[in-house]
Amino acid sequence: MARAPLPWIEPADLARHLAARFGPEGLIWLDGDGSDLGRWASLAADPLEQIVCRGLPGETESRDPFAALRELGEGHWCGWLSYEAAAWVEPAAHWKPDAMASLWMARHDPIFRFDLQERTLWLEGVDPGRLEVMTTWASGLAASSPGPAAAAAIADWQWQTSPEQFSDGVQQIRERIASGDIFQANLTACCSTELPAPADPLQLFERLRRRCPAPFAGLVVAPGEAVISASPERFLQVSPNGLVETRPIKGTRPRRSDPEQDADQAADLVCSSKDRAENVMIVDLLRNDLGRVCQSGSIQVPQLVGLESYAQVHHLTSVVTGQLKAGADWVALLEACWPGGSITGAPKLRACQRIAELEPVARGPYCGSLLRRDWDGSFDSSILIRTVLQHGTTLRCHAGCGIVADSNPQAEAEELGWKLNPLLEALA
Repeated sequence: MARAPLPWIEPADLARHLAARFGPEGLIWLDGDGSDLGRWASLAADPLEQIVCRGLPGETESRDPFAALRELGEGHWCGWLSYEAAAWVEPAAHWKPDAMASLWMARHDPIFRFDLQERTLWLEGVDPGRLEVMTTWASGLAASSPGPAAAAAIADWQWQTSPEQFSDGVQQIRERIASGDIFQANLTACCSTELPAPADPLQLFERLRRRCPAPFAGLVVAPGEAVISASPERFLQVSPNGLVETRPIKGTRPRRSDPEQDADQAADLVCSSKDRAENVMIVDLLRNDLGRVCQSGSIQVPQLVGLESYAQVHHLTSVVTGQLKAGADWVALLEACWPGGSITGAPKLRACQRIAELEPVARGPYCGSLLRRDWDGSFDSSILIRTVLQHGTTLRCHAGCGIVADSNPQAEAEELGWKLNPLLEALA
């Protein structure tokens, strides 16, 4: 693989140049917030190859997305995997059909790489001809900076679930917990809007990243659909030597502009026995998931229920690590852990069944992952929360809350609102 240094250009400016030259379809932008976790960003356009899977098992022309991932050739691949891809892993649960692809992956060469802390930029690629052409083109861009196009405000969001219905769903989960059926479940709700014409996904992502910068943000634009995410949560990372890391988030409080009030919010979260217990349960679930493909005795928890603060929210985050067994790879890990425990519940299969009974629409890529597999075999992925989904002229946003035995239905409905409001305000 070859590298070519380039003059610094802001990622947003480069993204606009790439979209203007190659069109938005096939554009990928894995973004960061400049923190240690969000130090690196990547941009690419004009994919050499695309792979798409749609549908559920048994449907006409449906395809197993995990089988498709195993068939990926060499190269840099990026895309998304939907929550309902779990139908190929856990067929016993009821999975709702969704219009968006269950898997969309694209291979790009070359890739623009940004170090957001050092403000350095370079091109990476394995095709010398494409690398040379792109380097020549990109070297002249620093002097020009296309301004962002004006974007219409987006309003008139329609909720698929009312606050009263969501509160009732919380109560039903609490009753399931009391009966011993489950220990916790992540209940979500969805709102959507229809536009007169398809929105520009790049414009939407720029608005979202300004309002909600996050270490695992990203934009992936496929033909006719896009995933636009400001996620703070890593799902699974695998290094070239097989070291695995997952960073489950459970426990959230809104940020406040007043420093004293903001500190009170953080302290309340850290001291919340309910949120800490919820986080620990998911850590146990993920230790079990990783244990299916990691070496015995290798699984560690270097951070248990630590406070992390972002632009809009405080979170409780844990870190679980392990070492892949000989013969296991990132696809085996992904399949063993799918869907993510932090957005399902425990026990996972039973929680998924209860979620399907209470949620009126499919999640699609929401609660799925953005995936990136690099040339060196390393792999990284996010949990797609704080995410806008675009399919044709439809936009939709989801938000969810982890429900445990002592959850307050009204408080959970309020939490749903302040998780989702920053996304809707960014678009409005």
